[in-house]
Amino acid sequence: MLETFLSIVTFLVYLLEAIGIIVIFGGFITAFVVYLSQFSVMTTHEAYIAFRRRSVRGLILGLEFLVAADIIKTITVDYSLHSVLMLGMIIVLRTFLVFALHLEVDGHLPWQKRRKADDQEAV
Repeated sequence: MLETFLSIVTFLVYLLEAIGIIVIFGGFITAFVVYLSQFSVMTTHEAYIAFRRRSVRGLILGLEFLVAADIIKTITVDYSLHSVLMLGMIIVLRTFLVFALHLEVDGHLPWQKRRKADDQEAV
């Protein structure tokens, strides 16, 4: 019974990891296709900024799946001090990365209000 549970959880963890990788890869491919299609309506710089925003959003979403898989794996399959410490390091690095990427994409941290220039740019 325990082996069946562990094999199912392991399969689900691999599935979540695969979804995370597909989301990251798909985000970059989608951003690149949109980037190429926007040359006729945007300047090169505007298209590049839009590409970065789209690709970073895909990266952030993919990281959510990967972290979820790591949490599930640590709690159910590989529950040891080493795996818990590794999970803690992954979460700290992921949090830093998401804040850095959010700052890169939106120009402000999540808890900060948007600047007036950002509001005018969004319109």
